[in-house]
Amino acid sequence: MFLLAASCACAQAPSGSAPTGVTMKQLMVDLVYPAANDILLFISRGEPRNESEWAGVRRGAATLAEAGNLLAMRAGTRKGDWTKDAKLLADTGTALYRAALAKDAKALMAMADALDASCTTCHKQYRPDIFPAEGGSK
Repeated sequence: MFLLAASCACAQAPSGSAPTGVTMKQLMVDLVYPAANDILLFISRGEPRNESEWAGVRRGAATLAEAGNLLAMRAGTRKGDWTKDAKLLADTGTALYRAALAKDAKALMAMADALDASCTTCHKQYRPDIFPAEGGSK
């Protein structure tokens, strides 16, 4: 019964709102940025060196994949390519997760540009104050 009530409450939440009260900024600062930064750190070092580090990449990748899904649910009345950009993050996170599951360092390294692009593509549209239209995050 509780699950039914909880699902009804979520279904009734206005489009683009967060039932948890987490803002878009909090979602980015507390989930997306740390996950992306952790993965890029592992990539810049060469590759995860042990099971603990591979687990960290898996956690970060799963976080990015699910954050992309959360962002897509928050499309609401946003203009532009919000849903497309959120899907790009989800797809990138999923590919990173698969590489981490396989402990495929080469595939992980190959995803660095895709991870950067999934962030910069969205930020150029929705955060032009911190991300110029020209250039990437590199």
